[in-house]
Amino acid sequence: MKPLILAVILGLFPTAQAFAEAQLVSSAPLAGGVAVDVVDVRLTFSEGVEAKSSTITLSAATGRPLATPAARLDPQDDRILRLTLPRPLAPGAYTVSWAVVSRDTHRTSGSFGFSVRP
Repeated sequence: MKPLILAVILGLFPTAQAFAEAQLVSSAPLAGGVAVDVVDVRLTFSEGVEAKSSTITLSAATGRPLATPAARLDPQDDRILRLTLPRPLAPGAYTVSWAVVSRDTHRTSGSFGFSVRP
């Protein structure tokens, strides 16, 4: 009888993971970092994200978004969203803005800057 009561009580309190949102855990280039020869932007999240509802926007120092192809999920890891650039970025400051929808449909977004040196 006690195990049944415990199971019912625990069922009333879902784990925190059930309400978790995909959080950015790493990026390449590094947030706030300085890089050379940047040909793609890779964002790794704490959980899998939906490709159709997830975006990466890359903006120059002026704030104007650059024309880029759509971001895609890594075919082997749905936690990695990648923006492949048509050519290496010119030296300067850039901002990455992202928005993702995790597999459990929670939306998160954020942004960070980095710079490219010659």
